Amino acid sequence: MPLKKNDIIRLEITSCSLQGCGIGRHEGMVVFVPAAAAGDTLLVHILKVKKSCAFGKVKEILKSSPDRVENDCPAFPQCGGCMFRHISYDAELKIKEAQVRENFRRIGGIDITPEPIIGADNQNGYRNKAQYPLEKGENGLKIGFYAQRSHRVIDCRACRLQPEAFTRILSVFDGYIEKYNIPVYDEESHTGLLRHIFIRMSPSTGDATVCAVINGGDIPHSDGLVTALTKACPEIKSIVLNINRENTNVILGEKCVTLWGGDYITDVLCGLKFRISPLSFYQVNAAQAEKLYKKAGDFAEFKGTETVLDLYCGTGTIGLTLSASAGRVIGVETVAQAVEDARINAAENNIENAEFICADAAEAAAELKTRGVSPDVVILDPPRKGCPPQLIETVAGMTPEKIVYVSCDSATQARDCRLFASKGYKVTRCAPVDMFPRTGHVECVVLLSKAQN
Repeated sequence: MPLKKNDIIRLEITSCSLQGCGIGRHEGMVVFVPAAAAGDTLLVHILKVKKSCAFGKVKEILKSSPDRVENDCPAFPQCGGCMFRHISYDAELKIKEAQVRENFRRIGGIDITPEPIIGADNQNGYRNKAQYPLEKGENGLKIGFYAQRSHRVIDCRACRLQPEAFTRILSVFDGYIEKYNIPVYDEESHTGLLRHIFIRMSPSTGDATVCAVINGGDIPHSDGLVTALTKACPEIKSIVLNINRENTNVILGEKCVTLWGGDYITDVLCGLKFRISPLSFYQVNAAQAEKLYKKAGDFAEFKGTETVLDLYCGTGTIGLTLSASAGRVIGVETVAQAVEDARINAAENNIENAEFICADAAEAAAELKTRGVSPDVVILDPPRKGCPPQLIETVAGMTPEKIVYVSCDSATQARDCRLFASKGYKVTRCAPVDMFPRTGHVECVVLLSKAQN
């Protein structure tokens, strides 16, 4: 008998997806169950049935998987941030490693066995950045994270992935909003003032910057907010307003105004100092970033004379950490503030063999080609959507010997590697790095080598 909504079935879970869903089969139909683990035997309440699959929720655990652990977060799985708080970390790493291998096989048409995944020493408190949406409803103010596939805020003031100081900062904002009746932004009506609370902290120094994202030009009683924040959290060295009046779901606007302290904080990564402004991209897990960059350098196998083109360079972290091993580094980034930070970072670290260009990656690569720059190694670290075909065409046309491709989405990475293969580049090494423990994300670095004629 075919499955239908509200059926209660017995289901053995045989595997788990990167989204934290257990996967089983009932009379030939695939059933996805959130917060289930491979090895579970469950009673499942069917919530939705499609032609080829069904979705359900755990009604009762009849037999627990050996991978299952006790959930330690009251917001899991509602908040949509973590996917794996219900299974062991070793089990999580196996799922992520298998997903990378499957993406390259299925999407990239590349049969390669990834190197063992590089796990994290700390699975909690590792994030140095958090962006908290706010929502005011019948039951009061919510500060936390969006539920999965929605813009409904799940209240979570003490996320296990964030430093403890972030909780103190949120408590100050809660009191400030109540005391001065600060209107919280409403997406549907595009009204209200306070849109997001954006926090960054340097793991090496402990310094923090707090950024209030507002739908306006200023906030009332800013002196009171500054006093309360600095008293509750002495780690704060910078308090900033980010102006975002646009009717958009993009979190940050282009303009920042410093209320108190400096315009930036500084972190130390791979022995180098990096200036971090609110608009700058910076890896959220510094300890794992060091492992990632080391692996990227290992893949490149620099001899000390290479010209390195670092596309999507952000504040220059990858290129600058590798500059001592190469002859010359050229970084390219579209965010002007990040490029300015990268140049300052190079100067403050006395790095003289690096330059940075503010331009679109595809356009900059084409321009460098016309200038006669011929990179030996190209480093790619694009956003989740991957590289546009034009960029792949341009990079391949520059005929570098090696391309080191870093990605936070191995699916789009595998797709792009398939295109690079058609241009004469073969994936010769692949290493997953768990930058985001307990979440459904995994970083991956691959080495593409030019085929020898």
